Amino acid sequence: MSIQTIVLAVGPSDGDRTERLAESVVEVADPTGASVVLTHAFTEDEYDSTRDRLDFANPNDATPDEVASRQATIRDLTTHLDDAAVDYSVRGAVGDHGRAIVDVAESVSADRVYVAGRKRSPTGKAVFGSTAQEVMLSAPCPVTFVRD
Repeated sequence: MSIQTIVLAVGPSDGDRTERLAESVVEVADPTGASVVLTHAFTEDEYDSTRDRLDFANPNDATPDEVASRQATIRDLTTHLDDAAVDYSVRGAVGDHGRAIVDVAESVSADRVYVAGRKRSPTGKAVFGSTAQEVMLSAPCPVTFVRD
């Protein structure tokens, strides 16, 4: 199975992991020539508050993709991918984080999904949920979990 499309999913709390995420994705995307879909997942509330904070001159420009492209985490990742000469696009996804990431992976026929995660106890996962766990269980392709 060749890898042509990789989804790299990030959220609001992944800013301190961009270098590790980028390195992990470039290790696969560069030799395979895969295209990376940088995906920033927002809940409805996160999207609304972020869109309002960005103060778009034309409200029609405030698409999820454009809002995502203005996030610091995405900008940092694009710099790493540009430096590695890896082809990429940016997608914004709105909804439950896990489901939104899976939806993007399905819509682009992803061959691999990368998600960041932090170490949590089993109780913490049960009480607070785990976006990474939901993606791993529901994604249409293999998922690589990049840990802190």
